Amino acid sequence: MKSDSQANHAYHEIRRNILTAQLQPGVRLKEDYWAGKLDVGRMAVREALTRLLGEGLVELGERGGYYATEMTPDDVRQIRELREVLELAAVRLAAGRITETQLAQLDDICRDFSSLVQKGYVAGACEADIRFHETLLAASGNRRLLQAYHYAHIPLFHQKLGKTRTYLEDYDQTDREHRLIVEALRNKDLALAEQTLRNHFKRGETAVLDL
Repeated sequence: MKSDSQANHAYHEIRRNILTAQLQPGVRLKEDYWAGKLDVGRMAVREALTRLLGEGLVELGERGGYYATEMTPDDVRQIRELREVLELAAVRLAAGRITETQLAQLDDICRDFSSLVQKGYVAGACEADIRFHETLLAASGNRRLLQAYHYAHIPLFHQKLGKTRTYLEDYDQTDREHRLIVEALRNKDLALAEQTLRNHFKRGETAVLDL
């Protein structure tokens, strides 16, 4: 693999781990570990981390080294507000544009999410969550809106709670909210879709702040 391809591969893999909460805020990203894990050179990992630093997904430690960016309560609030701006706009557009194929895709993602949660595959469930929201954005029919969402590098609100009652209740509620949004769009009930999405984001914000 060429060095630029290695750096790109490292960038996408580390970014995915951060956005899906597999890498918790404050965790150090060691170059040698990621080079071995991804089978790339340390220089490729360093290039990837430098790129992620510029995008605000990682930060430099006081004594050097790269760390997954810590989120302050204000960061969490701003993330929730940004997601509301982008995804509520997408839902409003999708209400008149979403296709049967896209609705079927959302149904499939909901089933995948539920199955992965029941099996305890948290990372897979988080990736399914991202696919749900990206498909929702795509259903807007506005390519630039979807690009803005990708460029915003928005992390999920999921936290690693372990297999506790809280964990199961959180993911079950996410599943119910996703399915309700799909059903509302299928029934052309824009008000219900918007309110469910707002509740979805507010609950995620509250869960993170409580932790």
